[in-house]
Amino acid sequence: MARITLAVTGSISAYKAADLTSQLGKLGHSVTVLMTSAATQFITPLTFQALSKNLVHTDVMTEEDPSSIKHIDLAKQTDLFLVAPASAQTIAKLAHGFADNIVTAVALALPATTPKLLAPAMNTNMYLNPATQENLQRLQGYGFVEIPPRNAVLACGDIGTGALATIDIILEKVSETLHETN
Repeated sequence: MARITLAVTGSISAYKAADLTSQLGKLGHSVTVLMTSAATQFITPLTFQALSKNLVHTDVMTEEDPSSIKHIDLAKQTDLFLVAPASAQTIAKLAHGFADNIVTAVALALPATTPKLLAPAMNTNMYLNPATQENLQRLQGYGFVEIPPRNAVLACGDIGTGALATIDIILEKVSETLHETN
């Protein structure tokens, strides 16, 4: 099956990425998890390590193996890059080519042919903000495919578009994307 790199960013929906990791593994995929420092405030790397059976990467500057450059090697070993949940902050960084954390550095190092999926999760006003919408359009031009957020009651109590797509929808898009590229 596929080598999926799952990037988890700073959103309350980060806890749902644990189930996503588990489900991807049950489907036979190898999952490598990258986490922004904000994501680690919502859920621990140990959770993802236990579920993925792989080392979780949280720092672009930590190099476990002096014979390789981690973010470059991770990018080369990725069959599918999935950002779920994708925060407004990470979307903005990806759209403008920042490489200041493990998620953005790996994303920037991906070969152009690597499929890239993005599942936003944030407050409705943040999601609908013209800056976020422009960043999403820019990312589409870079080959990212958005898995749109749901309309729901959000963690802040607001009702609107911004909730992470369901795990089933994300899994369906992963399967569809992998079948398209094989």
